[in-house]
Amino acid sequence: MAERPIGMFDSGFGGLTVARALIDLLPGEDLVYLGDTARYPYGPRPLEEVAGFAEQIAELLVHRWNVKLLVVACNTATAAALESLRDHFDVPVVGVIEPGARALVEATETGRVAVIGTIGTIDSGAYQRAAAAVSEDLDLVALACPGLVEFVERGEFASEQVRLLAQRLLQPAVDAKVDTMLLGCTHYPYLARTIGDVMGRDVVLVSSADETAFDVRRLMLDTGLARERRSGGRATFVTTGDVNWFEELGRKLLGPELDRAERIHWP
Repeated sequence: MAERPIGMFDSGFGGLTVARALIDLLPGEDLVYLGDTARYPYGPRPLEEVAGFAEQIAELLVHRWNVKLLVVACNTATAAALESLRDHFDVPVVGVIEPGARALVEATETGRVAVIGTIGTIDSGAYQRAAAAVSEDLDLVALACPGLVEFVERGEFASEQVRLLAQRLLQPAVDAKVDTMLLGCTHYPYLARTIGDVMGRDVVLVSSADETAFDVRRLMLDTGLARERRSGGRATFVTTGDVNWFEELGRKLLGPELDRAERIHWP
């Protein structure tokens, strides 16, 4: 079973931040990444609908690619479906919310923190619960940031338009004088420079990507799922939308590992 690939998915390109961390940390592992670009963004959709998408994609990864482990590399899908996926499938399932909450608590010095995410993620309360489970001493500001994902999916990271939107959305966190902000959407690290400019250089920005990769490594070592080889892993990329767009933007975001992608069509 250790020779099987790791499966992971996101609504589009955001999960490539987690893929990058996994490739760097576990270079001997094979990886299958599915970006559901035909149905992005997940954030404004009802959580029940997102949960249906997540189960459909997980079924595909488990049965077509025979993955040994699932990484839900999307905060909204993690909030909507993590527990149901763990109940439904007989492979380990790792989400991005709990690792992000731990990293947030470890990074703050004052306890005044913020988490930003999609409407679905923030309204679910998943980050608020995860952070409270790690520490009861946080003063947490949770902000939904509609529109930021769409800028990332267009490859627009530092325009005047995205800066103005970020200023408006993040003002409550600025007013709260937080010292740490969790980027609670895997798309948001691509906007880190813009977000950092808005928040100020004294605010630490935390991404869940690295912490999620460490969780995956720990889990595989504990369960005997890790490969013995230390290099030579192969990454496969799949999209439900336009392949050329996925390859072009994905290569810019991830790097040379994304040399080609294949498209799947839902029934």
